[in-house]
Amino acid sequence: MTNTFVYVGLGSEGGAEGHGLYRRTLEGGNWELRVDGLPANPEIRVIAISPNEPGVIYTGAQDGLYRSSDRGDSWEKMDLPGEPVPIWSVAFHPQDPRIVYAGGEEARLYVSEDGGQSWELMPINATYPSVTTTPAMLPKRIIGITLDPNSPEEMYAAVEVGGLLKSTDGGASWESVSEGHYQNDDPVDMHSVLVSSHRPRHISTISRIGLSRSDDGGDHWSPGRIQMLSQRGTYCRVIREDPQDPNTLYVGAGPEFRGNPGALFRSRDGGNSWNQVNMGLTLNCTLFGFAINPADSSQMYGATRLGQVVGSHDGGRTWQDCSLPEGVSEVNALAIG
Repeated sequence: MTNTFVYVGLGSEGGAEGHGLYRRTLEGGNWELRVDGLPANPEIRVIAISPNEPGVIYTGAQDGLYRSSDRGDSWEKMDLPGEPVPIWSVAFHPQDPRIVYAGGEEARLYVSEDGGQSWELMPINATYPSVTTTPAMLPKRIIGITLDPNSPEEMYAAVEVGGLLKSTDGGASWESVSEGHYQNDDPVDMHSVLVSSHRPRHISTISRIGLSRSDDGGDHWSPGRIQMLSQRGTYCRVIREDPQDPNTLYVGAGPEFRGNPGALFRSRDGGNSWNQVNMGLTLNCTLFGFAINPADSSQMYGATRLGQVVGSHDGGRTWQDCSLPEGVSEVNALAIG
């Protein structure tokens, strides 16, 4: 029987605090550092496991995109066109997982239609919210990508700091769907975007001050009813849908980027209402990684920015601390498969 692993990626964006990619079986044991083929001191931004091939994993690092075909034992660099940029997001086409998308800095979006053998750059010509371009253009990186499972021609890209971009033609053209009334760039400092798998055009976005929702593909927005953890709002970093119950959503959060304590929120009604999950333990920092086992949604894990990893095998009723080795920090991503 093939093991199922929890993978955790670290990266401090050029600093020395933490780097690398660790894995551990769901059954327990020690964390293993798996960096063969990755760049020196790898700064991992994202970990994405192929839906139909759990042995195939993509990860984004400071100098591009990497793929493993052996559950992380070894890695190979993908030949993306143009000068290398850090990669922050990976998504798979919901009907054909051999079609893979990768998003990076300088608002670059790449696509492969042959399982990563070849890649093309998808041009993005969109108007960003004025608050992120005036008086100076803020850096733009695609930190989240998703396709509407009900209509895959509709794609969304969450840009940090640049709002939400939308395409209705499979990425051939893009428009901003987050321009609105605000006093600063908090609402458009995006961290992820989720499209409901059972409610067409129902979108949830998370940012450094909270959650926003749209029921019409981004034409109109309303604030999500999530608890405020600071005076500015709630720093939301990761959002997930239960693969076996699309009405159940989770958000990993904290009071700020490196806030204390961290929090996990859960909605059982598709995002209409939220409650904080009582883990029976205290998270030492904002929850940056969260994932649910696609083969068994009772198994879920989360990781804080400071390297605390917690897991549940009973649907979130009880949690165990299975943190990374002492001194390991700067978590960006977590995946299960």
